[in-house]
Amino acid sequence: MARPGRDHPDEPVVIPLHTPSEALRPTAIALGSFDGLHAGHRRVIAAVSPSPAPLVPTVVSFWPHPREVLHGETRLRLDLPEEKLELLEPLGIRQLVLVPFTLELASLSPDAFVREVLGHQLDARRIAVGENFRFGAKRSGDCHDLVRLGGRHGIAVEVVPMLWDQSQRLSSSRIRQALCRADLEEARRLLDRPYRFRGRVVTGRGLGRQLGWPTANLQVDGRKFLPLEGVYAAWAWRVGGPEGPMAAVMNLGPQPTIDPTAPSAVEVHLLDRHLDLGGTCLVVEPIQLLRRQERFADLAALTTQIGRDAQQARQILAAASGGRVGVGQSPTDEQGDTSEQQDA
Repeated sequence: MARPGRDHPDEPVVIPLHTPSEALRPTAIALGSFDGLHAGHRRVIAAVSPSPAPLVPTVVSFWPHPREVLHGETRLRLDLPEEKLELLEPLGIRQLVLVPFTLELASLSPDAFVREVLGHQLDARRIAVGENFRFGAKRSGDCHDLVRLGGRHGIAVEVVPMLWDQSQRLSSSRIRQALCRADLEEARRLLDRPYRFRGRVVTGRGLGRQLGWPTANLQVDGRKFLPLEGVYAAWAWRVGGPEGPMAAVMNLGPQPTIDPTAPSAVEVHLLDRHLDLGGTCLVVEPIQLLRRQERFADLAALTTQIGRDAQQARQILAAASGGRVGVGQSPTDEQGDTSEQQDA
């Protein structure tokens, strides 16, 4: 996989995303999916970063998820590869390598996997894994096998113990469960950072503008794990934009009043701001669920409820920002032009 392009020329350069054939070598590898990059994952990564020269501190993951290939299951990610690059760089990692997971790879014995993939393709000299790591055909190899096989092929292997939190193992599954019940505070605690996603603003039907609540319609990567459907108070900002985080209301899910048959969508209304967002990329950080979606008797009732949602979101975000978000400000953009809004 080639390195993705930056959304804006002023964005900081991040570490590269490579296929095994493109990888910088020799490597010191943290091996695993590391979805969410929680504290347990970071402990594994810390075992190889920093590494003495000439070893290149590297995270190696499989793409797509093995269960997608072997069982046809859809596996949504807390962090897509492009998002993970920005998270790995501060940890001292110099490259993210995605190993294409295929049926051929899945058929390799543990010894063949260590020899061909870790040794021959990646020239690994050091490897760190969590103690629950499995590999090889039918997941027949465990961390003890990796230590043994690594020694046979001249690769030092460190097994990092699992990290426990509140009598439970710290895991990506717990983060997903928190997002599924819209517990953003718990998700943030487990991630040790805010949960966010991004999407490209695409052209919508313009109905939000007709109702007086123009929205930016986001095209979000279908592989991204999203929280419980509903209406949220959120922060939103343009990638590379000068404004910084802006108060917003986000609707995630279908539109039961307007079009019950329409697919799930992500719509963002900027509170008290009028910006032309067409074609830009927005980052969204949901803060609190306001309500689940419901079907209203008519558009007038829906419009009234959106007004209540907006006011509640203002109060929540003003409190979250220490009062920096005003309530009832006059809508304006940077030029004072109130005629353009965010419905692309």
